[in-house]
Amino acid sequence: MKLGKKSIPLLFVALIHVAGFVGVASANRSVATPDSTAEVIDPELRELVRKAALETESFHDRFDGEVWLTDMSRRLEMRVPDTNFRMQLLKTVHYEAHRAGLMPELVLAVIDVESNFDPFAISSAGARGLMQVMPFWLKEIGRPGDSLFRIQTNLRYGCTILKYYLDKEKGNLYTALKRYNGTRERHYSLRVDKVLRTRWYKQ
Repeated sequence: MKLGKKSIPLLFVALIHVAGFVGVASANRSVATPDSTAEVIDPELRELVRKAALETESFHDRFDGEVWLTDMSRRLEMRVPDTNFRMQLLKTVHYEAHRAGLMPELVLAVIDVESNFDPFAISSAGARGLMQVMPFWLKEIGRPGDSLFRIQTNLRYGCTILKYYLDKEKGNLYTALKRYNGTRERHYSLRVDKVLRTRWYKQ
């Protein structure tokens, strides 16, 4: 669902709506609807996403993560058979996760549950791409021309939003994941935790 470090004020709209994701076994809620208890988007989150979208530095880390890339490429091969695309995806996940202050393995687990690694996935609620980001974000931050089907864009938005909730929940992954997915139930968080522990665990 349904990008960065600390905060700056402004106002944002509700995040993550219910989504039955394309290529995902169960119907999840989509990233980027509001927390169930909130009716307007948090100003901090809006500003974080806006600022992250404006950054233009390279998405490739040439010096870090070779062992990680080799290991994760092997695990992802059956799901994403195209070698070039798989490596590009993993490099971008690695960069964007570290940029946002997240474990890349966690981001892979979220993508696994959200879209089954389909960059063109669209949920029944309209959430798009790998991390199932809702398209209203583009309008909210004044970037209507961005495509959420573009890997770099989708991961930047999604990682920023997830990191924001993780910070707000003081590192509690279960509640942060529920907010990211826009659900009150633990099912989604448990699914992400399971694939993180059994498929995308850190070596």
